Amino acid sequence: MKYQTYIPCDGLKPFVNAFAISETEAESSYKVLPDTGVVIGFQYRGRLSYTEDETEIPLSASGITGIRDRYRIFKNSRNIGTVLVFFKAGGAASFFKQPINELFRESVSLDNFIRRSDLLILEERICGAIIDEERIAIIEQFLLSRMKQDAADPLVASAISLLCQTKGILRIGELSKQLHTSQSVLEKRFRQIAGASPKKFASIVRFKHTLINYKATSSLTELSYESGFYDQAHFIKEFKQFTGETPEAFFTVRF
Repeated sequence: MKYQTYIPCDGLKPFVNAFAISETEAESSYKVLPDTGVVIGFQYRGRLSYTEDETEIPLSASGITGIRDRYRIFKNSRNIGTVLVFFKAGGAASFFKQPINELFRESVSLDNFIRRSDLLILEERICGAIIDEERIAIIEQFLLSRMKQDAADPLVASAISLLCQTKGILRIGELSKQLHTSQSVLEKRFRQIAGASPKKFASIVRFKHTLINYKATSSLTELSYESGFYDQAHFIKEFKQFTGETPEAFFTVRF
């Protein structure tokens, strides 16, 4: 198995966290947990699918996955090769005309957002590339050509920053107050740019913080309080939705 990450060029750094090349010889299934950014995947060989309600659903060779509030099981064919684009929170909106919340919980073909003729040319170039750096450069060029010239929404950028700074433990009413705007205005603009409601986005930020800061000595009570919950049952329910496992089972396997 090969997994190599690449730092984006300077022009894309405000929008893209990283690129990655993933190659696997064996057929396998794996779990992907919720995150705060949109992801694009280009399979230059092999195929990818995901499982939903025990049904295997094939994915396009070029696909885009929006923010999700629950885990998803993906399955790759043998000898698969993929280029992944990991956008920062709100970053994908700078490259697509459609509101990003249309992708919430969805994994769809990229031709829903790009002309099919343009996508075919892009796919042909990626498949024809000889080295990984060439594939990354092709996708960087593609993204730069699609970048919107208008400035990012400062209200949404500030909201994302505050939610991340507070580890997702900030009520949306208080967030609106700090940003000097109404909750309805914030909700609408946030969904379109970030891809989910501020409340849902905050819950994913809390979840990520729990994973990053977990200590083997932590109790469930400590974890729930640190994650902004005063009800342990609510914490366990939300954690299980995100991972498919209870916190105890999840951390026992991984630590």
